[in-house]
Amino acid sequence: MRVGLKRGNISYAFFGATNFSRELLLFLIKNNFIPKAIFSIPEEFTITYNKKRVKVKNVNYANLKEVAEEYGVPHYEVDSGMEGKKLKNYEDIIKNLNLDLILVLGWYYMVPKSIRNLARYGAWGIHASLLPKYAGGAPLVWAIINGEKETGVTLFRLDDGIDDGDIIAQKSFSIDDEDTIKEVYAKATEASKQILAEVLDDIENVRFTPQDKSKIEVYPQRTPEDGLINWNQEAKKIYDFIRAQTLPYPCAFTIINGKKIKVISSKIVDMVNYDYLPGEIVCINNKILVAAKDKFLELGIIDDGSKITQFKDYVMEMNLSGKIFNEI
Repeated sequence: MRVGLKRGNISYAFFGATNFSRELLLFLIKNNFIPKAIFSIPEEFTITYNKKRVKVKNVNYANLKEVAEEYGVPHYEVDSGMEGKKLKNYEDIIKNLNLDLILVLGWYYMVPKSIRNLARYGAWGIHASLLPKYAGGAPLVWAIINGEKETGVTLFRLDDGIDDGDIIAQKSFSIDDEDTIKEVYAKATEASKQILAEVLDDIENVRFTPQDKSKIEVYPQRTPEDGLINWNQEAKKIYDFIRAQTLPYPCAFTIINGKKIKVISSKIVDMVNYDYLPGEIVCINNKILVAAKDKFLELGIIDDGSKITQFKDYVMEMNLSGKIFNEI
């Protein structure tokens, strides 16, 4: 009779590169799930985008080499743009680890089948959505932008497509109206910890539920340039757009007089816009507001690249009242 895996006896490798990865890795280690190896990606790494190899920076980077050194775990760095550091170059090392599982949590490269098949249970990932919804890039950001009231995380087995593998477990949570990406990210991290603890404690009884691939919604990865605010939209859409990308992310932004202004916070002013152009900066009832398609937004903290300040103070200092955003 085969002996079931028990807490602390699961042989696994950990793939990660973000703060999300680091928090989950430390959670696992502190609960006696010690990896046999840690694979990470450098802060600046190479990806293929629009059939071109480009260097990108991980704005949510965490140095997992430090964790590996602290706990005496072998560490390997993966970068598809560096000879000898592609994931396939580590195939023999991974094979010799005799793994039950590969956990891929906060990762930027596809894990090929040849690697996934080296572990008894394959490679598992956590995607920050309730698959098949919001597969692909930046699922939490997209969920907030789209005004969702609920999302969640999905533990799934990696397959050849984008987030299309068998579902193992899911956990949902609310997106409150005041939540920014920071709060939603924290909720996703906590839900991920709960799922990992529950499933890994009973891994012998894991069940895999195939996804209906016809229902998978794949969203594109986002770049900082995608954060340009469209003031012709309703105030609620703009408010959601701003909170979805605020710190620690690159932030939504607007442009005036050729200058880029990052918007860190905002709130909707429940006042109908009858007379002003979208993007126009106005003073109403001693408040500095920006007109949207239907109502107004009161911007809070902004960053013009040289200083971080309150928007109202910036408008007075730069004499911007009556000006219109996105004039270039």
